[in-house]
Amino acid sequence: MNTSQQKVQLIFGAGPLGRAIAHYLSAQGKPVRMVKRGKAVELPLGVELVTGDATDPRFTQQVCQNAEVIYHCAGPRYRFKDWATEFPPLQQGILAGAIASGAKLIYGDSLYGYGAVQGPMHEALPYAATTNKGKMRAQLAETLMSAYRAGKAKVVIARAADFYGEGVLNSVLGARVFIPAIQGKTAEAIGNLDLPHTYTYIGDLAKAMVILGEHEAAIGQVWHVPNAKTISTREMLNLLFAELNLPPKMNGMGKWMMRMGGLFIPEAAESIEMMYQFERPFIVDSSKFVKAFGDISTPHREALRKTIVWYRHYLQAETEQEKEKFIGDRDYATK
Repeated sequence: MNTSQQKVQLIFGAGPLGRAIAHYLSAQGKPVRMVKRGKAVELPLGVELVTGDATDPRFTQQVCQNAEVIYHCAGPRYRFKDWATEFPPLQQGILAGAIASGAKLIYGDSLYGYGAVQGPMHEALPYAATTNKGKMRAQLAETLMSAYRAGKAKVVIARAADFYGEGVLNSVLGARVFIPAIQGKTAEAIGNLDLPHTYTYIGDLAKAMVILGEHEAAIGQVWHVPNAKTISTREMLNLLFAELNLPPKMNGMGKWMMRMGGLFIPEAAESIEMMYQFERPFIVDSSKFVKAFGDISTPHREALRKTIVWYRHYLQAETEQEKEKFIGDRDYATK
């Protein structure tokens, strides 16, 4: 690990969000340190990689020593039993590093904590989740904000909807949509395709988190990151097939199909309790961010185009080792 006193931008997590932030910061010429567990992965040129256990406060306090901003993009696999055992100590470990270093902590969060709501979601909503994952997300966010209110840490929470983009495989708008579509087959989406549903482009989430890390006024608040205009999932998939110059083929899996799929696909079983998001309009209000920092959202057509390019390169990889160059860490990826 680089022990110089030069301030660095530190990222916990080498999944798609962490890697998107690393690319964005590297393009700005900023020194970047990425922290992950397990084996090393290929990173943007110049990014320092440190492996270790982020649940260990002694490790996080050391690795965060000269951090200016800490981006928390880490999380266990999408299984609640892993969340229940791994997420709280991970949250406490990263928080300990932020407290010891005095660095700003930008946390990449989801919208799960709000639960099922009527109307667009905004930052003033209470935590009212009834699902296991929703209650856990609310608890994790409150852990950080409690430290802020106690004057111990400089915390910012950035919330995003279901995201898609380069490196995003395990998402409702991930591999089971893009890979079949590129192959001219049926894209397997979730729920009622004709309801409006906000989707977040991973590049916009990364850029928004960096912007929040640059502004003192963002500290101590929750921010919904900007998204392109909310449209229905069917409209979104129609745009995808239009970019591919292929006739649209799509299917929206309901609860029964998700239960059946859960016998073979663990992520499907884990998604059943969150199906309310796809059975009613799911709209995110990001006007607070836009008013403060501007609308940095990427139009869906442009974001889909970039995502298609990434997936085509990914599909050309012939070995698992080659694929890992594109996907990074399957565990440390938020949400």
